[in-house]
Order: sequence, then C-alpha cells, then structure tokens
Amino acid sequence: MKDIIKPIAVLACICLVVTAVLAYVNTVTSPIIKAAEEENAARARTEVLTNAKSFEEMKDIKLPEGVTAVYKGDGDSGFVIMMQQKGYGGNIKLICGIKNDGTIEAVKTLSHGETSGIGSKVVDNGSGYREKYAGKSADDYDKVDAVSGATISSKAYKKAIASAFEAYKTAKGAKA
Repeated sequence: MKDIIKPIAVLACICLVVTAVLAYVNTVTSPIIKAAEEENAARARTEVLTNAKSFEEMKDIKLPEGVTAVYKGDGDSGFVIMMQQKGYGGNIKLICGIKNDGTIEAVKTLSHGETSGIGSKVVDNGSGYREKYAGKSADDYDKVDAVSGATISSKAYKKAIASAFEAYKTAKGAKA
C-alpha cells in the first residue's frame, strides 16, 4: 500500500508547487504584458492615422459588433478603430485608421492565430493584403478580392473592415 500512496503524494506535491509557481509568474507578468500591448496599440494608432499626434478614446458611443474601441484623432485627422473578428485559426485583432473624408489610411494587424502560410497571407503585416484597403471607402472596400486558399480569414478581415466603417459612421455622427 505504501508503494502506491507515496508516488501519488509526491506527484500531488509537485503539481501543487508547479501550480503555485505558474500562478505567481502570471501575477507578475500580467501587468507587464498588458502595458506592452497598450504601448503597441498606441504606436499602431500613429501608424494607421499619421496626421494625428494625439488620440482620445470615445467611450460614450455604441460600438458595433467586433469593434473594441474607437479613438478620435486630434484636429480633423479622423478616427482609429480597433476591431476583433474570429478567423479560421482564432481571433484576428486589427486596427484601422479612417480619415475624416471616410477613406481608409491604413490597416494593421495587432495579433492573430491564423495558419502560417495560408491564413497568414491575409493578416501578416508584410503580406500586401492590408495595403489593398488603403484609400477604400465604405462604398468600395468590399471589392478587395479574397486571398486564394484563405477564404475564411479574408472574410473575417473584410467583416472587421465593415465594422470599422459602421463605427466610423457612429463616431462621426457623435462628433457633431
């Protein structure tokens, strides 16, 4: 009986110690990771809306599905919309800058879980797909062709852009 209980007790103790260490590491690193994500998002805001020097989050507007935040750029520079859509491999987090004239200045991927080599052709920042949306408006963004073999990821990207234009319309109306 001793031969059975002793290994179980040792394994249980090891599991408890490892769990406690992981919980501690998570507690220590969680604020650091959150600060890094916020810094990355702040840098991305200036990349997708280059004429803006500062941004103010618009908290008092109703956000469409898929939009996580809307920021108004200073002056008449436009708006930055942060979105999240479910792609093939998980959530795709995007940020989109829409100028005051209603055209997209730039779109950038913040994070994704898409399949490397296939879905990543849509969401990787160096793939060229996101550049196809630059200059597009609510009337013609849907004319961007999907990436062959990555239809689900392309549709998720396009759905996120549609949500961005909805948020832009709401934010522009709230501005007045």
